[in-house]
Amino acid sequence: MEPSTKSEVLAYMRLHRFAVVATIGADGGPQASLVNIASTNELEVVFDTLTTSRKHGNLQRDARIAVTFSGPDEQTLQLEGIAKPVSVADSVDHDTREAYYEIWPDGRDRVNLATLAIWRIEPRWARYSDYARGPLVADFHWDAAQI
Repeated sequence: MEPSTKSEVLAYMRLHRFAVVATIGADGGPQASLVNIASTNELEVVFDTLTTSRKHGNLQRDARIAVTFSGPDEQTLQLEGIAKPVSVADSVDHDTREAYYEIWPDGRDRVNLATLAIWRIEPRWARYSDYARGPLVADFHWDAAQI
């Protein structure tokens, strides 16, 4: 599949339940971790973490974030965007939470943890690559008004 539209990118994203997120540490260095993810119809990536994690603290200081989806085979999607906190209770974030719970039903059980944080990533740039077929490379750029 060569994604050339947002719907094709979303289809590729939805093949994945895990991705690596990279945040910017307090010293300016990169910090990466594998997280459970879900994707919304708006091409947002949703994940939960603990407020005691490095990534949570990093995102509170600097909301820039990158995500890498890997596979199958030599396919990859790199996505960069802005992380926004998701309320664990407010109805305004209901659809975002539901997108996550659809993939990770046990997330509903974690919502009662005092140290739980949910984040969504609004995409600004993405690159899909399939090195087994070319390489095929497709770049995407979005501003907030396009999402």
